[in-house]
Parts: sequence; structure tokens; C-alpha cells
Amino acid sequence: MDQFSNESQPHNDSQPINESQQYAFSPPPNPYQPPKTNGKSIAGMVLGICSIAIPYIGFIIGIIAIIFSSLSLKEIKRNGDQGRGMAVAGLVCGIIGTALYAIIILAIVLVIAFNPDIGNNYDFSNNSNNIEQSF
Repeated sequence: MDQFSNESQPHNDSQPINESQQYAFSPPPNPYQPPKTNGKSIAGMVLGICSIAIPYIGFIIGIIAIIFSSLSLKEIKRNGDQGRGMAVAGLVCGIIGTALYAIIILAIVLVIAFNPDIGNNYDFSNNSNNIEQSF
């Protein structure tokens, strides 16, 4: 007897093979989908850049950028989303923009507070005499 022969399992031709059992169909696996980018990190980065670039309202935009960026960093840590670099960039730019415009606003307030003659450099009392003398 051959040790490789298949005599222990008799072949029965009387039973037909069901093709659905022979070739079971399985749907193809889902393609790899990378984690989504956190939307707040994008908004924080855009607002952070705008806080540096846009004068006068950069202080308020910077504060909003800091809030969005810090919230997105927490969500990225919790959910595993992408966008950590954008959130950090938004946070840094928001801090720089807020600090820059805070210093500018503080300097303007100090100049106005310690120089009461700002705007009073022109003597309006002699203006009418100067005009009449010029004609």
C-alpha cells in the first residue's frame, strides 16, 4: 500500500458538488482609509495666520485661533485624527498674533494716557486772526 494514496477516503461520483459551496464569494476588503484631518486644526491654523496678517482685529482672531487649536489638539489625542502639525502651527501663530497686537494696543493706550496734549498741538484760538491777516 502506498503511503500517499488516498484510499481511506472513497470517491463518490453520485453526489454532485454544489458550486456555491465550492466557490464561496466574499466581498473585497475595504480599501485603507487614512484617518480624517481634524477640521478645528485647519480652522485654528488659518485663523492663527490671519491673526498675524490682519491688522486691528488680529487680537480677537488670535484668541479664537488659540481656542480652536487647543480644542483640536485634545480631539486629535482622543480620536487619533490627523492635523496635529496644523493645530500646533495655529496655536503658535495665534499666540504670536495676540501678543503682537496686545503690545501694540498697550503702547497706544500708554502714549495717549501719558501725553494729554495729543491732539491739542494746534492752537485754534489764533486761527481766525491768522486767516484775516493772510488776506
